[in-house]
Amino acid sequence: MTSVSASGLSPFTSALFAGALAGTTVDLSLYPIDTLKTRLQSSAGFYPSGGFRGVYAGVGSAIVGSAPGAALFFVTYEEVKSRLRLLRENVGGNRSSSERSKGKEWAEPVEHMIAASAGEVAACAVRVPTEVVKQRAQAAQHPSSMAALHFILAQRASIGALGVWREMYRGWAITITREVPFTAIQFPLWEAMKSWRRRTSGRSQSSAFESGVFGSIAGAVAAGLTTPLDVLKTRMMLAKERQAALSLFARIWGESGPKAFMAGLGPRVMWISGGGAIFLGTYQWAFNIMTGIA
Repeated sequence: MTSVSASGLSPFTSALFAGALAGTTVDLSLYPIDTLKTRLQSSAGFYPSGGFRGVYAGVGSAIVGSAPGAALFFVTYEEVKSRLRLLRENVGGNRSSSERSKGKEWAEPVEHMIAASAGEVAACAVRVPTEVVKQRAQAAQHPSSMAALHFILAQRASIGALGVWREMYRGWAITITREVPFTAIQFPLWEAMKSWRRRTSGRSQSSAFESGVFGSIAGAVAAGLTTPLDVLKTRMMLAKERQAALSLFARIWGESGPKAFMAGLGPRVMWISGGGAIFLGTYQWAFNIMTGIA
């Protein structure tokens, strides 16, 4: 990803700024739905966690984390995808065109899954701490993001710097466990639909509108399938004490049964479907402009 576009920007720079813009846009526009979803999944219950009041609680942490998290994701995604494509083309250089075409059909979705998974792992370095702070404010455990952050940092005297670090990254493993399958579903679907549209339209790149529609569809499918992991992640981040994922899973199952793992399904699918349209539509729009396509 080192070439320079007609606009004078490298694909790296284009992905960096387009991702930052997309992340900030989607998080701010759909934040109230995210708040309602968090409160539905809270063990305290919807109304004790704030109900319909203060749906922008914790938005400060989202603003801080959105741009760098999304930028880090897309820079990693585009770079890994580019390198995997080059590797495939170099390895298959001696094959016939028909063999390369057949290999591309199955290789591209795998490349997109790997690239998206790598992007999510990178983005979670920023996303998890901001999610911890944001969700505690959303669930009315603290009046604001700053208050939630101050509460965590104030524990240094009792749990030490390492303890504060672990508290900020509480739910890291389950977040990765949720995000990687989600992205491994969403991005190959998104890329496949864009590829289909390019073939049928004869254009070299998808429009922002097309990318948004395909992102919405892919996001809705991925959101529905990964809701149980999202419930588990939310409960871990909201718990007053650290808990192992398996023990928390067993406790939720024992107390509320399997239906508890579909809590917030409607808002989550609605939020991510709308978010996928805004996020990937905005990204495509900005990326096309920065690379001189639009």
